[in-house]
Amino acid sequence: MKRKKSILKQTLLIVLLGIASNFASAQQTFSNPILDYGPDPYSTYHDGYYYYTHTMQDRLVLLKSKNLADLKNAEKKTIWVAPKNTDYSAEIWAPEFHYIKGKWYVYFAADNGSNNTHRMYVLENDSKNPMEGEWVFKGKIAAETDKWAIDGNVFTYKKQLYMIWSGWEGDTNGQQNIYIAKMKSPTQIDGDRVRISSPSNPWELYGALHDDVNPPQVNVNEGPQFLSHKDKVFIVFSASGCWTDNYSLGLLTFTGKDNLLDASAWVKSDKPILEQSNKNKVYAPGHNSFFKSPNGKEDWILYHANSNPGEGCGEKRSPRMQQIKWDKSGNPVIGDPMSEEAVLTIPAM
Repeated sequence: MKRKKSILKQTLLIVLLGIASNFASAQQTFSNPILDYGPDPYSTYHDGYYYYTHTMQDRLVLLKSKNLADLKNAEKKTIWVAPKNTDYSAEIWAPEFHYIKGKWYVYFAADNGSNNTHRMYVLENDSKNPMEGEWVFKGKIAAETDKWAIDGNVFTYKKQLYMIWSGWEGDTNGQQNIYIAKMKSPTQIDGDRVRISSPSNPWELYGALHDDVNPPQVNVNEGPQFLSHKDKVFIVFSASGCWTDNYSLGLLTFTGKDNLLDASAWVKSDKPILEQSNKNKVYAPGHNSFFKSPNGKEDWILYHANSNPGEGCGEKRSPRMQQIKWDKSGNPVIGDPMSEEAVLTIPAM
């Protein structure tokens, strides 16, 4: 009888170990996309958690998780709903959460219902946990020219805070450029903007023709994101119309010494660093962000893309992530967008 109980216990232990092993294995791998929907995905890793968000159009929603590949089970909170009949009541695009000098900030583009009025806005939270505390609306954040602006990204370089964004040169929709400016504080730009990129290469010019459904942009540079590696500084941006399968990522490399406002010091890549792959069935990859693995040793890119050609800028866009490599010169290498059939290892803990 004792022998039977012993065998039963051993069998039960083996089964439990097998279940635990399978569970652990499942937690260590993932396949793209990581959500069924999520344009303009952004994530940052802070104090043991990933904080993730994407465009929700009329509100700001924050997700918190130990595992970015498990966002479906993440803690979720709506932190702000756009108030009606304001300059920032509609088309809430590309939010980003940043932890700066002990406070949380969320930057986002918004308008009054007309795309022509898009500007950047910011909220502030004193709590160390952005899922708690009060999010306070701090108003518009703009350069002296105060022109159309979307896709703001904030970063620190050599102790100086900067913002980069996509904007129009004037007041009419014809071309989106990438601009940069210094910041006096996390809620205020210092002086005026400097243009550091305009669409110029053939791969940046898809989408000039449009119809009654698609927006009438001619040429597009948007979604700029700061990236650094050792002593090199980059800005990765999205190019061409998002309504085309040719939406892709380009690279700006800083070749100067310290002055990031020197437009001549930014050199553009001749080709995209991430573009559609018919082989892997990934189309219109773009509007990315970057994050570090929990152990701080890996660099990852998070971007949205479509699973089929011709799906445009709508509800088919889903967030995907993959690790970045670096070549011998210290430049980022992304490679092809990963197939949805590829099984990937989660960022290193």
